[in-house]
Amino acid sequence: MPICRRKRGSLALVPAVLTCGILLFSGCQNSPFETQKPVQLSIKDVSAVRLNYRFEADVPGPTEIPGQRKPEERNAAVQSDFDNNRLTELLDMTISSPDRKHVLAVYHRINDIQSEYRLDMYLPDGTGQRKMTSDTMAVHFPESIVWSPDSTSLAFVAMIRAGQIDTGASPSPGTTPSKTQPAANTATPEESEDAEAESPQTPSAPTPPAPTGILTFRTEQIYIASADGSGVKAVTENEGLIYFFYAWSPDSSMLAALATTSREWRYQEIVAESKKEMMIPAGRPRIIEKNGRERRLDDGVTSVHPVWSPDSLKVADAFETQIRIYDAAGTTPTQAAIPLRNQLLISSQAYDRNLQRQSQESNTGADANAQALETPSPEQPLSMLPDEKQLVSYNPIVEIAWSTEDLLYLKTAYVKLMKNEADNVTSFARWHRLVLSPQPAAPVR
Repeated sequence: MPICRRKRGSLALVPAVLTCGILLFSGCQNSPFETQKPVQLSIKDVSAVRLNYRFEADVPGPTEIPGQRKPEERNAAVQSDFDNNRLTELLDMTISSPDRKHVLAVYHRINDIQSEYRLDMYLPDGTGQRKMTSDTMAVHFPESIVWSPDSTSLAFVAMIRAGQIDTGASPSPGTTPSKTQPAANTATPEESEDAEAESPQTPSAPTPPAPTGILTFRTEQIYIASADGSGVKAVTENEGLIYFFYAWSPDSSMLAALATTSREWRYQEIVAESKKEMMIPAGRPRIIEKNGRERRLDDGVTSVHPVWSPDSLKVADAFETQIRIYDAAGTTPTQAAIPLRNQLLISSQAYDRNLQRQSQESNTGADANAQALETPSPEQPLSMLPDEKQLVSYNPIVEIAWSTEDLLYLKTAYVKLMKNEADNVTSFARWHRLVLSPQPAAPVR
């Protein structure tokens, strides 16, 4: 019996010990039955599909659009070198690196095909560093040439030169030289010697040879080079695709680009020509790394240029009235679509009514009464969306800008570019924005 009593006593102590342990443990940590708060994250910590947004219509536009190349005057020292030493070449523009240590010269020779350019790298004092493009490659779309933000790389588009005039080949069919070639020297040897004696030539610095061995293609591809103009290489090798826009990520590691097939490009040209309009090329967005790895972001076609988030982790683009955001990093990137048609319709209705009200207030007396009688009231029940055909300010998204981590701006406008620049039309340009925020993460227990 005593033994049995000792066993009962030891067993009775076990629940008491466990209860004390639980109480002590719960005193150091939150109770498992207490409601946990969601973990607050920043935008860079979440994927594209885990972003919240708030639409704000008709706001002031961004003070500065990141990545946009600002117009600059030609470097006077580089222009002087062309004027004095490169008489058969014409300087078209100079593009300085962000750190102002290098100057890119975009030029063409007087017998080059129109819209085909060459590149040389200079120092700011006008000292030539090196030729960048070989004689067999032609640079296209010089307005899209862009330096990386850290000034270490330069991106441009080039392809095989259409007319190898230097080698005696005739221009390609349908192309014309940008300027007529200089007349051949028909003077006799004696006359030439007398002319040289009377006007001695000014000695010029030796021109460095053009590089060789650079791979070129039959359609426009993206090339990158180092800051001093060396190491020119193609980062895209998709012959048949035309790359016509590209923008560096803020950390200078990747490019966001637009590209289309040569057949689609030709179709867009035919459509624009039939309307006597300037073609606004449209393509599919993609991300291109410096090592040449490429990822197409979307199958949709757009003419809006893609933009980077300030942290280089996401890319955004617009398709008519929809914004799409893509992850640029990670092994399982996501994509988010933000449809804005309804918000734009409602905001356009309010914008049109405000314009009409201002127009009526600017008139006085009988003119205002007559206009009010002739103009039907745009009032509609609140349960119905406005009719887009009756809204003059309802237009697609034509430009976007990601200014800060949480602010993505978008501009809607009616744009028509004609062959005759005097007939160009841009109206009802309005800026809106999306205020982005991360979705809270699930609570951790």
